[in-house]
Amino acid sequence: MEKEARVRELRERIRYHEHRYHVLDDPVMSDAEFDVLFQELLELEAEHPELVVPDSPTQRVGGAPLAGFETVRHSERVLGLSNSFSREQLDAFVRRSQQEVAPAYIVEPKIDGLSVIVTYRQGVFAGGATRGDGAVGEDVSANLRTIRSLPLSLSGAPQRVELRGEVFLSRVAFARLNAQRQAEEQPLFANPRNAAAGSLRQLDPKIARERHLQVVFYELRSVEEVEVSSHQEARDAMASWGLPVVEGSRVQAADELWAQVERWQRLRPELPYDIDGVVVKVDSLRVQRELGATSHSPRWAVAFKFPAEQVITQVRDITINVGRTGVLTPTAQLKPVKVAGSTVSRATLHNADIIAERDVRIGDYVIVQKAGDVIPEIVGVLKERRTGGEVEFRMPEQCPVCWTPVQRLQGESATRCTNFLGCAAQLREGLIHFVSRSAMNIDRMGPALIDQLLATKMVKDAGDLYFLTKPELLSLPRIGAKLADKLLASIAKSRKAGLGRVLFALGIRHVGQRAAQILADEFGDICSIAEATPGQLAAIAEIGPKTAEAVHSFFGTEQARELVEKLRSGGVQLVQVIPSRQPLPLAGHSFVFTGTLQHWTRPQAADAVEARGGRVTSSVSKHTDYLVAGAKAGSKLSQARRHGVKILSEEEFEELLK
Repeated sequence: MEKEARVRELRERIRYHEHRYHVLDDPVMSDAEFDVLFQELLELEAEHPELVVPDSPTQRVGGAPLAGFETVRHSERVLGLSNSFSREQLDAFVRRSQQEVAPAYIVEPKIDGLSVIVTYRQGVFAGGATRGDGAVGEDVSANLRTIRSLPLSLSGAPQRVELRGEVFLSRVAFARLNAQRQAEEQPLFANPRNAAAGSLRQLDPKIARERHLQVVFYELRSVEEVEVSSHQEARDAMASWGLPVVEGSRVQAADELWAQVERWQRLRPELPYDIDGVVVKVDSLRVQRELGATSHSPRWAVAFKFPAEQVITQVRDITINVGRTGVLTPTAQLKPVKVAGSTVSRATLHNADIIAERDVRIGDYVIVQKAGDVIPEIVGVLKERRTGGEVEFRMPEQCPVCWTPVQRLQGESATRCTNFLGCAAQLREGLIHFVSRSAMNIDRMGPALIDQLLATKMVKDAGDLYFLTKPELLSLPRIGAKLADKLLASIAKSRKAGLGRVLFALGIRHVGQRAAQILADEFGDICSIAEATPGQLAAIAEIGPKTAEAVHSFFGTEQARELVEKLRSGGVQLVQVIPSRQPLPLAGHSFVFTGTLQHWTRPQAADAVEARGGRVTSSVSKHTDYLVAGAKAGSKLSQARRHGVKILSEEEFEELLK
């Protein structure tokens, strides 16, 4: 069949380009070109669900939220590593590992993430689990599937392959994630490892997908079908199958090991990911078997842990930054000091409670380190060095920008300026958020240009962006005709960004990208959202009471209503537009799945529903239209009966899809 051949061709091309981009870091196609291929495959599989296979690139998109993680018993115990912290301890490991002939060693960076065991059968990704307690882990297959650097199929691999790897967040992705969480007033992750672990253990695979996790592999656990005699050969085999493999160095002599440890320690600040040390392994698999293992760790490998780099400096001042949602964040201005490869001159103190808990005062000498080697933080105060001239800090009673009285609600740690649409600091930060890539995506409009637009009063709120003219832009410093045209074209393009992006761009408290899209899908236009009661908003799956109240309060203000009207007048699309060329027979209908389906995975079934305009939720309510019940259906079945929800067998579900 012509379409079946086209689907196969698209899958192969997409897999090739994904490997080039996410594994080799050597793309040969633009993002726009890749998106065109991917969209065509999505549409063909939506039209012909019978052509969907588990290793299709479209199966990364994330399906319905999980009710919980199933446990998985590992085929053999997954051991941890013993640690060494000094050259003497590393030398002791070398002495213990030497046989009649001194073995060669592999030195690999110890990426600070979450260990996973992944299985492929017949070359296709079959699932994966966390290490857990070494004997039993959690099945995180749905979330692993969303990781773009993990191939869903291998080339030339044996019938069954079991591997061990590390799921992690790059430093850039970690910084982006924490910036987003701060903007949405969620607790920040302390370091990339915590962020990776929290992301991989999300019950909603779509959230895991949005976190931009990565994975590398460093151990081939099933070697019976693979002719390899060393760890290096196993690494080469994994790479030849298309897997991302952790980089490493092979040393023949034991006295070269320390030079490699020092080399990785020097490289540490320059790496795109966080490492907390190196792993030294005996290369020969025969020697590994002879050395064996204790009940906790192998005798043929050891982790050398780098010390956390801490420095002492002085707090010169504590200043206040006002964020786009009005939160006042105290920041310690430090005497500049070098830590973990870069100069640090300030550190966030988060809120008044943190300052009180750590008793940080202006003039104090403090211990500073980078959390996860990324975020500067004060971890201690040297109170014995106080002279009596230190000054205690108190949060201001008024916003330092607009002088509006600040407010701290009961149960919250944040102090905030309540002048949401009238505070200059909130306006600036809000505009930066509004034009950002994840919001309205107005290219070439950065903070410097926004500062110019505000200073000249060309822009007083986000709505004014859609009334800018070329002569106005040309009057600004360093804006030429070509740049002005590109800016206006990007602004024009953003008018059709979609209702979900508009809602996210407005910067409503607690409304992230996913909540914004859910509201857009549920209500269809901004007027319906603005008129909804908190109860109506909170009744929507995944929209909690806090988010519902925040949305209701936002649209209840005169400034918000005026802004929405200005956006409408500026031509911004404020309704959910669904392309008419796509048949959407399930539009407006919500589904819940329970039990085990024979012919569908949960992600496949959810994608089939969503491709036809339906919505999949994780819990049954009076708003649920259909419960699809497979074998061993759980408590959701009785809940559906109690609410009068229509219950479908797998066969009836398939008929409905047709």
